[in-house]
Amino acid sequence: MTGSGSSGNTAVWGRAEQQDFRSRVRGCLLGGAIGDALGAGVEFDSLSAIRDAHGPDGVTGYVPAYGRRGAVTDDTQMTLFTVDGLIRAHVRRDAGAWHPPSDVYAAYRRWAATQRDWGPDERRKDDGWLAREEWLYARRAPGNACLTGLADDRMGTLEQPKNPGSKGCGTVMRSAPFGLLVGWEPQLVFQLSMECAAQTHGHPTAFLSAGAFAVIVHALTRGVSLDAAVQQALAMLADRPGHEETTEALKRALGTVRQGLPTPERVESLGEGWTAEEALAMGVYCALVAEDVRHGLLLAVNHGGDSDSTGSVCGNLLGVQHGETALPPAWVTELEGRPTILELADDFAMEMTQGPALHSPATPSHSPGWLQRYPRA
Repeated sequence: MTGSGSSGNTAVWGRAEQQDFRSRVRGCLLGGAIGDALGAGVEFDSLSAIRDAHGPDGVTGYVPAYGRRGAVTDDTQMTLFTVDGLIRAHVRRDAGAWHPPSDVYAAYRRWAATQRDWGPDERRKDDGWLAREEWLYARRAPGNACLTGLADDRMGTLEQPKNPGSKGCGTVMRSAPFGLLVGWEPQLVFQLSMECAAQTHGHPTAFLSAGAFAVIVHALTRGVSLDAAVQQALAMLADRPGHEETTEALKRALGTVRQGLPTPERVESLGEGWTAEEALAMGVYCALVAEDVRHGLLLAVNHGGDSDSTGSVCGNLLGVQHGETALPPAWVTELEGRPTILELADDFAMEMTQGPALHSPATPSHSPGWLQRYPRA
């Protein structure tokens, strides 16, 4: 299951491995969306305001946001388009085009269109199926750096990033899918996540935090413990210029675990989550101390900061660690976009494990339905 090349399609997958991987992919995407939705209704509230409105324990389930319970935000929207871009990259490889950052950038540009257009444009056949999902055409407090970074067709790179001063958490909250590239080497996962983060956020802390998050998810996907996964990320950060803020934030998260029972105040000691390294540290801490998924996610959203992003990061981690069946069923059933998230998760798992059965250079129309969903153009 751990191929040495740059693509997961070269690995040999047994049936049990495929089922385990699909459960982790589903868990990661659903878990992140649930955490996002739990925090959406209290994103801009202080801890005291949350307790005043929802009781001494704060929120204990979904609260209304954007006109409904279980509504997701831009965090989940962009995560889904990250997945879409990664599938498209693997499909396009057959045509001799292999530059995943470009495919992810094109996917992010399709997300940006959902933030300005009224709905899908059926004339744009090359957009694929995800961009035709009408429920995604909703503005859910998108980050300014994400919008401005995708406002033109110049793709930001690590050498010439967009918004070079921005270190907002908009990089981290969308980067879990890079870690699901289980057949890739960790260094390549780290590099790709950073390259795609620089498309909107150019501060080293922003793209290094995204890379660290992807590497942690990648290790969890392979069955490594969360503590060991964080240590792997720290080792990978150590020789990167500008790593200090991200490294310090992760070390503080590990140190806070040893300070005693988890409380909202301990979560808040790690920051507010508006910046990339704080959102990463808070999400990691809550996942480390979680008694179960429910406990970890509620801890991750009950604080006076960017509750939906810290909830999303924690949910990605707990979901990929424990699989979809560990998620609270009541939260799964009320989640906005659940059918789309599951469909995309299963498509990603199928592409990673059975890609050659769906498309190949020798038989370009092997599965015409697949190429309609994920066009090579």
